[in-house]
Amino acid sequence: MIDVLIDTLLDVVKLIPFLFIAFLIIELMEHKFSSKTTNMIKKSGKFGPAIGSLLGLLPQCGFGVLATNLYITRILSLGTLVAVYLSTSDEMLPILISEQASFKTIATILSIKFIVGLVVGFIIDFIYHKNETKKEEHIHDLCEHDHCHCEEGILKSSILHTIKTIFFIAIVTFALNTIMHYVGEDCLKEILSKNTFLAPFISSLIGLIPNCGASIVISELYVNNIIQLGTAIAGLLTGSGVAILVLFKSNKNLKENLMITGIIYITGVIVGLIIELLMTIL
Repeated sequence: MIDVLIDTLLDVVKLIPFLFIAFLIIELMEHKFSSKTTNMIKKSGKFGPAIGSLLGLLPQCGFGVLATNLYITRILSLGTLVAVYLSTSDEMLPILISEQASFKTIATILSIKFIVGLVVGFIIDFIYHKNETKKEEHIHDLCEHDHCHCEEGILKSSILHTIKTIFFIAIVTFALNTIMHYVGEDCLKEILSKNTFLAPFISSLIGLIPNCGASIVISELYVNNIIQLGTAIAGLLTGSGVAILVLFKSNKNLKENLMITGIIYITGVIVGLIIELLMTIL
């Protein structure tokens, strides 16, 4: 249990800077920029999915958390958010490097994640902007929801937002770490090592677990040749760390949250199955 507490503390602490930066940007957008300037920033984000997919490759889930908060306030587009989620590598890259995976292997996985995030992100933005009929949420909605007393200062309200979000993440992360500790990685290995048609479906589902343990297990199984590339990609595409958790905590639109999660999951499964089929044919 002490190990679980330590792991939870480490998982939470490393997210604090990203959360604080995200909320600080949001506060600045509301208090320092005019609505005209804000609209210019939003419209200039047509290349957002490309940038988001590239930044998502950084070996941490912090940028996914930051992107989530910026999406909730509509500073980032839906396509950009999805691109970040799909390309986010979480703990994958450190594991591949520590396991001495070849440069070709690392480059292949990162390239697939980047391309998938890029393509899906642009497609979503194209469809979403053509059919968008709902009124956009305003930045101050987040403040009203969290009762952060923004009128008392940008710094103070940013800190309050960060503390409330971190507290929520800490509780859920502790619960997930406890489950992972007692269920064990061996159980996940047994489920995924069968290399059946259902493996990509299961791997994508495991990847959605808002915990770095998912990406670690999937990466280790792949480098040890226990699962195939398609199954690994399926789980790594959906493994956005705790970003999904922050989305459900901060975004009050449950239907939208489920839609985003569904897009991520289905993308992971489809890409995983395609790769598995190509590997079989070739």
